[in-house]
Amino acid sequence: MSIRRSTKSRRAVAAVSLTAALALAITGCGTDGGGKKTNDAGSSPSSEPSQPSDGDKGAKQEDTAAGDNVDPNVKLAETQGSGGLKLTINQVKRDSGGFITVQGEVKNEGDATQPTAGWAGTDIALVAKNPNSVAGAALIDKTGKKRYYILRDTDSRCLCTTGILPLQPGKSTAVFMQFPAPPVSTTEVDFMLPTFATTSLKISG
Repeated sequence: MSIRRSTKSRRAVAAVSLTAALALAITGCGTDGGGKKTNDAGSSPSSEPSQPSDGDKGAKQEDTAAGDNVDPNVKLAETQGSGGLKLTINQVKRDSGGFITVQGEVKNEGDATQPTAGWAGTDIALVAKNPNSVAGAALIDKTGKKRYYILRDTDSRCLCTTGILPLQPGKSTAVFMQFPAPPVSTTEVDFMLPTFATTSLKISG
């Protein structure tokens, strides 16, 4: 009987040891799997906290500029808006991807805070997806007799500055807009933005 009890005891100890080892192994695999599920890029879990921060910064930069450094001292055109607003165009560039990028700055030179909601235009779907934006902008090719509206994706999100807060007196905001490019032979277009006067722009690039 003592031999049987000794054998049973050894088996019990072995079973406990095996269970503990399996638990540790499963825990280790669960950690790695969790890291892969939460980080599609495949980097280590320790790098995850910094990635959302970098991603957020990138998104904010896309809302205020198209990626190129723009010289604020270059003034290609200026147009007056309602309530003392002034839009200054700093760059109108034709890109190899088949689109035109317009960048500029809107400044409130009046003495009262001015709303920005009207700049998004009247397209209901576009306004809903891009509140307080410059989605209502358009380019007019008078030679080709065509109007080019701002680029958007399948969800009606525009390639332009969005989420623009009401402008207080003396304050300004940078804006960018991207449009389909007219033919290369077209070097000048009219630019329109709701609540602003139409102005002529020369295309570079």
